[in-house]
Amino acid sequence: METKKKKVVVTGAAGFIGSHLSDALVQEGFEVHSIDIRPAPKSYANKDVVYHENDIRDLAAISAIIKGAEFVFHLAALPRVQYSIEHPIETNEVNVGGTVSVLTAAVNGGVRRVIYSASSSAYGDQPVLPLVEKMSAHPKSPYGLQKYVGELYAQVWTEIHKIETVSLRYFNVYGPRMNNEGAYALVIGKFLQQRISGKPMTITGDGEQTRDFTHVSDVVRANILAAKSEKVGKGEVLNIGAGNDFSVNAVAKLIGGPAEHIAPRLEPRHTRADNTLARELLGWKPEVSFEKGIAELKQINKL
Repeated sequence: METKKKKVVVTGAAGFIGSHLSDALVQEGFEVHSIDIRPAPKSYANKDVVYHENDIRDLAAISAIIKGAEFVFHLAALPRVQYSIEHPIETNEVNVGGTVSVLTAAVNGGVRRVIYSASSSAYGDQPVLPLVEKMSAHPKSPYGLQKYVGELYAQVWTEIHKIETVSLRYFNVYGPRMNNEGAYALVIGKFLQQRISGKPMTITGDGEQTRDFTHVSDVVRANILAAKSEKVGKGEVLNIGAGNDFSVNAVAKLIGGPAEHIAPRLEPRHTRADNTLARELLGWKPEVSFEKGIAELKQINKL
């Protein structure tokens, strides 16, 4: 007799991280439902995922989809620091209001655990590295603030509604399917697109700002472990970062090709994760080195 698959919901499943997570959850044997405001690109839409085109702010619509799910992986958001500075009202409505909507639908639908995609941008600039979860948040952008507020909502929902939650603070996720185009593309994606177009890579400021780059496959594993772990569910916040930092200049050198410096912008100067807590509570550790991840992307983009 065939065992009924457990239902899970991924918000933002048409996006970069969400699509990879959906694929992995299908492989894990779950019945996977996607909630996204846009359709999944045909190049990586998964025939075994049930796609729903809905706005996460539409509580009635998403409640019907989320009802009866075991886990909800909440990735849907309007990302990018610069975009949030230019569009604070819109990003707040989605990143904060949408998160409250998802948490409420999860409570009403009898969901056991919500795994919330948080962001290392909540830290802002800190006096010492590595960044540890016990540090006070000091976001430097509306996006960092909005993602931090989402963590607080998750914790409050655990306290008052007894739903299990855990928040994963991602550190600069990269890998296949990442956005290479547009003004708000992350630095690796922007550099790749510039190289493909035969243009010099544009480095903001002196290029010595550093980031902890984390491969998407490591982030996906962290999500699945966060759903399954018996050691989390009380609103914990965990860093999901490789634990290494590379300067923007070093990224340009790894990709290879001409580069030029442009004006600096408002952003944290350095990030590097202390991932001890994720190792202890999830049994997680990063597996893809940055050098290997960049080599993979260069091969995909035929550079």
